[in-house]
Parts: sequence; structure tokens; C-alpha cells
Amino acid sequence: MKAVIQRVTSASVSVEGSIVGQIGRGIMILLGVEKGDAEAQVEWLVEKICALRMFSDAGGKMNLSVQEVGGGLLVISQFTLAGNCTKGRRPSFDTAAPPDEGKRLYDYFVAAARRTGLPVETGIFQADMQVALVNDGPVTFILER
Repeated sequence: MKAVIQRVTSASVSVEGSIVGQIGRGIMILLGVEKGDAEAQVEWLVEKICALRMFSDAGGKMNLSVQEVGGGLLVISQFTLAGNCTKGRRPSFDTAAPPDEGKRLYDYFVAAARRTGLPVETGIFQADMQVALVNDGPVTFILER
């Protein structure tokens, strides 16, 4: 399971011209599910993301978590994170979870994130989405479990 997380001042995701999810200050999460991934990885990622000190304190140091700053989460399924670009010119998606398993673990991730009490918004699984964000910093991390 892979997640690209970005500290944002705002982020939104649209489908067919309509915003389906948006947050102000918080973390935008692009989540890729691969074959063999399980609930334990989801739990680890949610805990790590919510507790990661990636927001600045009064002294300008990354010392605060999204929970401590009262931020939100925007969770977007990102199939292409499972893409392997090492051979040829076309990505291979052999390691990506099948759609039904990907959706199950994506939904599990969203439910686990909501249990933290943080505001959680989402995209639509398997939809053609347009993502807009203002990356704050910029601050971007890649988490893999």
C-alpha cells in the first residue's frame, strides 16, 4: 500500500465538473492499493498520517500533527501509484489490487480515518477525477507499508 500525502491549505476533487470532496487546511492523501495489502497496513497508515508532525508550530518547526491543528483529510484513490515504470514506456499495473479488493481497502481506509474524529472527505473510487490543491510549503511525503 502506498500513500502520497501533501500538506495543503486547501484541496478539492471534482467529478464531471462537480466538487465531490473538499477540505481547507489539512492533508490530501493519494492512496494506492496493491495485491496482498491488508487491513493492518491501513491501520498503520491512518495512525501514521494522523500523528505525523508535518505542520509548523509557532517557531516554524514541523512539530504539530493534523489532529493538533484541527485539519481535515481528503482521501483519493490513486490506482497509478501501483504503476511500475522500470521497463519500456508504458507503466505496468501488475501489482495493483483488483478493483473489488482495492475498493474494499479504500473504503476501510476512509472508515478508519473517520474513526479518528477528523473531518474526512473523499473522491469517488474508479471515477475520472480532477484534483486541485494548494500544497503548503510545499510539503509532500511518500509512505509505503
